Amino acid sequence: MTVAKQFLTGAGLLGRGLGLVLRSPKLLGLGLVPALIAGLVYSTALFFLINYLPELSRTVTWFADGWAEWGRDVVQVFAGLGLLGLSVLLGILTFTAVTLLIGDPFYERISELVEDRFGGVPDEVEVGFWPSLRRSLADSLRLIGLSILLGVPLFLLGFVPVVGQTVVPVLGGALGGWVLAVELTGVPFQRRGQRLRQRRAVLGANRPLTLGFGVAVFCCFLIPLGAILLMPAAIAGATLLARQSLGYDITGPGSARRDSGSGGLADHQLRR
Repeated sequence: MTVAKQFLTGAGLLGRGLGLVLRSPKLLGLGLVPALIAGLVYSTALFFLINYLPELSRTVTWFADGWAEWGRDVVQVFAGLGLLGLSVLLGILTFTAVTLLIGDPFYERISELVEDRFGGVPDEVEVGFWPSLRRSLADSLRLIGLSILLGVPLFLLGFVPVVGQTVVPVLGGALGGWVLAVELTGVPFQRRGQRLRQRRAVLGANRPLTLGFGVAVFCCFLIPLGAILLMPAAIAGATLLARQSLGYDITGPGSARRDSGSGGLADHQLRR
C-alpha cells in the first residue's frame, strides 16, 4: 500500500474498534468507568488552569513588563494560548496513561475479546496483575517523560510567527498521535511478552499505519468528552493495530492461527 493508503487504513482502525465495542454494551460501560474517573480529575485541573491563566501569562511574560500596554497585552494573550495549548497536549497524552493504569483490568478484557474474535494469540504470555501493573506504570512514565521533553520545545516554537500557527500544530498532532498509539497498544504487546522497546520497533516499522491510527485518536480526544467516550474504542482499535503490525489476520472472525470455533465463541461474547 502507498503511504497515504496506510495512513487512512490506520485511521479506519479506530472506527472498526468502535464497531466492535458497541456490540457489547456491558464492556462499553465497564470501559467508560476508568475514563470517567480520570476525566473528573483532569476537568478539575483544567478549570483551575483556565481560572489562573491570566496570572500565569503575566508570570511567563515578565520580560514585557516595561513594554507599551498594547504590546504587553498581545504577548500575554499569545503566552496564554501557548500555555493552554501545551497543557491540552500534555493533558491528552497523560490522560491516556493515567486512564490505562486505572482501568487496566477492564481494558485487558476488551483487548482479549478483540484478539479472540480474530483468532487469539498462539504464544500468549501469562503476566500476573502486579507485574503487569508495574510494567505499565514504568512504560507510561517513560512515555510521559518523552511527551514533556518534546512538548516544551513545541510550546516555545508556538511563539514563532506563522510557524507557530501552522507547522507546530501539525507536529504536535503527529507527536501526540505517535505517543497515543504506543501507549494504547501496551496491552496486546504485553500479552506477547514484548515491552516498550519492541513495541516501538514494530510500530516504527509500520509508521504510516501507526500515525494514521494515532492521529485519528488524537483528533477525537480533542473533542470535549471524546477521550472519555472513545477510550474503549481506542483500546479495541489499538489491538487491531498491534495485530496488523505483527502480521496477524484482522480481515474477519477467526484466522489460520486459531480454529473457527474459538473465533465464533469470541464473536458471541462480544455481542453479549
